[in-house]
Amino acid sequence: MKTARFREVRVPLQVRSRAEIQPVCGLFKQQPALPDRAEQEESQPLHVVLGNEACDLDSMVSALALAFYLAKTTETEDVFVPVLNIKRSELPLRGDNVFLLQEIHIPESLLIFRDEIDLHTLHQAGQLTLILVDHHVLPRSDAALEEAVAEVLDHRPIEQKHCPPCHVSVELVGSCATLVTERILQGAPEILDRQTAALLHATIILDCVNMDLKIGKATPKDNKYVEKLEALFTDLPKRNDIFDSLQKAKFDVSGLTTEQMLRKDQKTIFRQGIKVAISAIYMDLEAFLQRPGLAADLHAFCQTHSYDALVAMAIFFNAHNEPVRQLAIFCPHAALRMTICGVLERSHSPALKLTPAPSPHPNLQAYLQGNTQVSRKKLLPLLQEALSAYFDSMTIPSGHPETAREQVDKESDRAGTSLIPGLSQDEEEPPLPPTPMNSLVDECPLDQGLPKLSAEAIFEKCSQISLSQSTAAFLSKK
Repeated sequence: MKTARFREVRVPLQVRSRAEIQPVCGLFKQQPALPDRAEQEESQPLHVVLGNEACDLDSMVSALALAFYLAKTTETEDVFVPVLNIKRSELPLRGDNVFLLQEIHIPESLLIFRDEIDLHTLHQAGQLTLILVDHHVLPRSDAALEEAVAEVLDHRPIEQKHCPPCHVSVELVGSCATLVTERILQGAPEILDRQTAALLHATIILDCVNMDLKIGKATPKDNKYVEKLEALFTDLPKRNDIFDSLQKAKFDVSGLTTEQMLRKDQKTIFRQGIKVAISAIYMDLEAFLQRPGLAADLHAFCQTHSYDALVAMAIFFNAHNEPVRQLAIFCPHAALRMTICGVLERSHSPALKLTPAPSPHPNLQAYLQGNTQVSRKKLLPLLQEALSAYFDSMTIPSGHPETAREQVDKESDRAGTSLIPGLSQDEEEPPLPPTPMNSLVDECPLDQGLPKLSAEAIFEKCSQISLSQSTAAFLSKK
């Protein structure tokens, strides 16, 4: 794929200059410049192909490839721009995205991120058309953009109440990239080049867990289009090499800051103003706890995002290739920390079989988790129970209103919380969007009796697949 020359495109930006919105490295035909502000009313709208908020590999590649197809097959001089629906600073958290971009030779500098383009200003000016790919429901913060949505291409069960009133194409396949590949090969197969094919091919294989029949993620259509891509471009790398390299990159946390590690795969729960982060860490907890300046990093993480407690579940494989889980509960407020630990230690349904482990930090309790079948998803109800127990312990006794109220106020001050009455999880936007329904999911989009795969489940499943191939073999043929 050759890099084309592009004319400047002028759109409302928050960070980047107006000349920096350019199609990505040969993925698009030359685009016309947008007119000056005085001519905006007569100009064509900017067509933004927008992936979901998690911006996993499937979402990113589907947005890039669909924008490429639309630009190549549209006879008018309309402008198509793929937008990655995260901040640029969050891309390093997606190791598989970064790895594939580097291997396919797409410079990150040419990508457009959500914090670099003001979609709301474009919409208010009547200059925006949205094409949603790999999702069909906009978050509450983007509700005003719904009327700009012209098309949806997704691979998960549709939410009729929230889906925009436009052309919607949904099919329950393992990867949205499969549907984009189908669109290209049925609509204009002659435009497909090796670079785009390699992006789509690698993404489908990762999403469908190397097309493993035992896991059951791949549908007949996923298999069909992987085979078609391989027939068209016989020098595409081997499936095992692609999968092993991307899987390794996905769980590689080397080079990430403590905050990036915690935010890479994170959930959040709320109860009566108390906010708890639950993060998966893909490394040995002992090594994590020995990171320089960890205590200060954890304090800063909780303070920056207003978390009252942090629960980190470490997941890795031992020398025998067996999954290991460990827990760390960080909370400066002793009463809340002791309540959470007590509930987890006493739990029988499920039984975590916790064994206390050494901790170098007074506000952090560490455990070895004997029952490795208890994933983060199964831990969430126990943490909700712990928050309920914490508030029950502060219930105001009858006859002692003032003393009890002082105790509650002191507990609240120590916890450093806002304690907003009546605040629920539905009333506050989570700091990060949920992982989309693909290879790192809590619920599988193929919810028809097939396995429901969590991030941790995929991690464990992949331990059964040989990871001995060299990463350098990923693109041995170019």
